Amino acid sequence: MKEIDDLTIPDLRFAQDHEWAKLEDGRVRVGISDYAQDQLGDVVYVELPQAGETFEQGAVFGTVESVKAVSELYMPVGGRILAVNEKLEGAPELVNTDPYGDGWMIVVEPADLRQLDALMNSAQYLAVLKG
Repeated sequence: MKEIDDLTIPDLRFAQDHEWAKLEDGRVRVGISDYAQDQLGDVVYVELPQAGETFEQGAVFGTVESVKAVSELYMPVGGRILAVNEKLEGAPELVNTDPYGDGWMIVVEPADLRQLDALMNSAQYLAVLKG
């Protein structure tokens, strides 16, 4: 496992449950943080919702299965799923190798962009990880 200072924590918004959110043209791209994928270990399966489904902020939208555990994924912002990363079906390890790039999970049309304000910035998230 990585040391906290070895983790990649880009300038994104982060939920308490280690999902990240990136605002892109009024839409929000979502994945899990480098810390989360590191704690999970080798990801072997990702279960994601269908495009068109709607979830409230904080609701479970899927699961990540690793060699260690199965973990639930929580919506950092509520809204309608516009896209899911179909690459993860055949290559779930992208969550480990590129959590902020090709390892993204869903794109959401947010119900309320102000929900992003409730998420941590990268400095706040790092402070939480350091305890």
